[in-house]
Amino acid sequence: MTHETLVEVKNLNFSYGSRAILKGANMTMPRGKVIAIMGGSGSGKTTLLRLISGAVKPTVGYVKFDNQIVHTLNRNALFELRRKMGMLFQFGALFTDLSVFDNVAFQMREHTNLPESMIRDLVLMKLNAVGLRGAQHLMPVELSGGMARRVALARSIALDPMLIMYDEPFTGLDPISLSVIGNLIRRLTDALGMTSIIVTHDVQESLKIVDYVYFIADGVIAAEGTPKEVSESVIPFVHQFIHGEEDGPVPFHYPAQAYKKDLDLGEYFA
Repeated sequence: MTHETLVEVKNLNFSYGSRAILKGANMTMPRGKVIAIMGGSGSGKTTLLRLISGAVKPTVGYVKFDNQIVHTLNRNALFELRRKMGMLFQFGALFTDLSVFDNVAFQMREHTNLPESMIRDLVLMKLNAVGLRGAQHLMPVELSGGMARRVALARSIALDPMLIMYDEPFTGLDPISLSVIGNLIRRLTDALGMTSIIVTHDVQESLKIVDYVYFIADGVIAAEGTPKEVSESVIPFVHQFIHGEEDGPVPFHYPAQAYKKDLDLGEYFA
C-alpha cells in the first residue's frame, strides 16, 4: 500500500477502566482507498472509529489524521478536523423531523455561509449521486431501509470529506439494497478521492469492494491483507470468520463442565 497515508494508527491502546479493548494496534490507511475493519462483536472495531474521530482518547499510542495527532488537538481544532470527516451510522440516524432534502442540507447550513440557492444545487447533486434526487421531499418515515441508508450516505458526503467512516453499513438490508450501498461506497470513494473505512461483519459483500482488510481479535491486529490474501488465509481465526464456520478459535459452545457431569447432577437433584 504505497499511496499517501491519510490515517495512521500507531501502537494504539485503549481501555474502559480495567478492561483493555485495543492492545497496540497499528494500521495505515491511504488516501483514496476502501479499508475494511473486521472482527467479532466486542473486538474494538467501533471503538477504533471513535478514536479516529477524537470522541475518546487513547491510553497509549495515537491516531494521526491528515498529519495531525487527533487526541492532542484542542476543542476548536478537533471540530475543524471533524469537518473533513463523514460518518454513516448503522441504521442511518436521519433526523426524523426533517425531509430528505433538509437532512442532506443540514451540515451545509450549520457549517458554511453558502447561499440557499447554492445549497439547493449541492443537495440535489449529492442526492443524484445516490439515486434519490426524486425523493427529496419525502420524510424519513416514508423511506425503506435501503433508501434511508442512501440518504445518510448523501448527508455524509455533503461537505466533501476526506474520510468517511461506516459503522455496519450493510446491516438489515435486502440483497439488492446491500449491493447498491456497496457499489455506492466504492464509486463515491473513487470519484471523490476520499478514504473509506468500513466496520462490518458482512464478509462477502465487503471483499467485493475493499482494497485492504484488517482483522481485530482480542484487541490486536490478528491479520491483514488484500481481499485475495485474507480469503486464502490459513490463520485459524481468519479462516473461520471468512467462511462462517461454526467451530474454531471462536467456539460454538460456551465454556462448561463435561456434559455427563451435568446429567449426573440432574440425577442427584431429581
